[in-house]
Amino acid sequence: MKRREFLIAGSAAALEGLSVNASQAQTSESRAKIVIAGAGAAGLSLASRLRHGMPNATIVIVDAKKQHHFQPGYTLIGAGLWSPSQVTSNNADYMPRGIEWIQEAVTAFEPETNAVFTTSGTRIDYDFLLVATGLKLDYDAIEGMDTALIGQNGIASVYAGPNEAQASAAAIDRFIETGGIGLFGRPTGEMKCAGAPLKMTFIADDKARRAGRRGAVELIYNAHTGGVFSVPPVNERVTEMFAERNIAVNYTHVLAAIDPGSKRATYRTADGEVTLDYDFIHVIPPMRAPDAVLDSPLPWQDGNLAADGWVEADKATLRHPRYPNVFAVGDIAGVPRGKTAASVKWQAPIVVANLIAETAGRTGSASYNGYTSCPMVTGFGKAMLIEFDYEGNLTPSFPFIDPLKEQWVSWLIEEKGLLGAYRAMLRGYA
Repeated sequence: MKRREFLIAGSAAALEGLSVNASQAQTSESRAKIVIAGAGAAGLSLASRLRHGMPNATIVIVDAKKQHHFQPGYTLIGAGLWSPSQVTSNNADYMPRGIEWIQEAVTAFEPETNAVFTTSGTRIDYDFLLVATGLKLDYDAIEGMDTALIGQNGIASVYAGPNEAQASAAAIDRFIETGGIGLFGRPTGEMKCAGAPLKMTFIADDKARRAGRRGAVELIYNAHTGGVFSVPPVNERVTEMFAERNIAVNYTHVLAAIDPGSKRATYRTADGEVTLDYDFIHVIPPMRAPDAVLDSPLPWQDGNLAADGWVEADKATLRHPRYPNVFAVGDIAGVPRGKTAASVKWQAPIVVANLIAETAGRTGSASYNGYTSCPMVTGFGKAMLIEFDYEGNLTPSFPFIDPLKEQWVSWLIEEKGLLGAYRAMLRGYA
């Protein structure tokens, strides 16, 4: 196999991680009714694996979304390398045969009676519920912010969607052309792809250097805590890289408001509110559970995961401790880590394997270790492939890739390999 083909094929293993034996080849003949709330990466992966492993079960997906977006590609759109069409497809293309797709949103969860309700008021009963709703981007929590502003007056935000990511790419280019102060950062609380705020900072730096305009822009990263990343060795390395590239860091700065007219951003800090002028700002909103989950009995009742409504779940099995026939997978799961597509690839086989075992009268033993992967783009043609677990231990999949070193092969995995592996994951194959 040619080196390029080998590396692209190997990227599937990076997404797959080490969980390939979690579901094994076991099946269950159970006729249980399984409802999956959500048709994103987690919901579709679960449906495909369950269809293979529980051929007699009734499997129902409830979600109004007709389009499917490869969200890890948003930063590549924001870099000006991809287009929205490259990350957009139809959910119908990934729906496995033999399942029922109710094209409505879940509006209420009633775990005491084993039922969910949809926008039409329809009640759907279940034997098992798999919550895979994803999360809500709470832009309204930032005073003065509206997604309609993205791409205007120096405001960017790749998280809002593929078109907004493209508008953000144009905003970055205009900022580099005109010069000035660029602000970056992230919200408090759990968020999807916590490496993306750093990626966008590195991308702006790299594009400015390539354009010969780095001296015309001042880049500032506003960290929400006393560090820039929660995994210590990654935090140390990124901090070093920021210093090497003259990217300033303000610690314990959380964006509270923006004034698009005057181009001023207000941050909450340990010493009170501070206001910073900007010519460009990349806004990342706080993230929380969708309203239907937040208003249900499913979230954590106390602790640091309670305020944002994340579904209570055992971090190893993803099973709800108060409602044992409920599992949470993907962004909505209230576990210490795991809001990436690579995490879904580990989580879905764990839940399916244990559900198959339980319905077949066996004891499930599959366990999720918190695996999370972050291919952190640091410039055109280079990235760091960072993989870690619940404990913050680095868990590299490839012996020839140093997770703390900028390498072309890590870039290749991000830019060329992950989309194919991701789509295979949706179909239950990777």
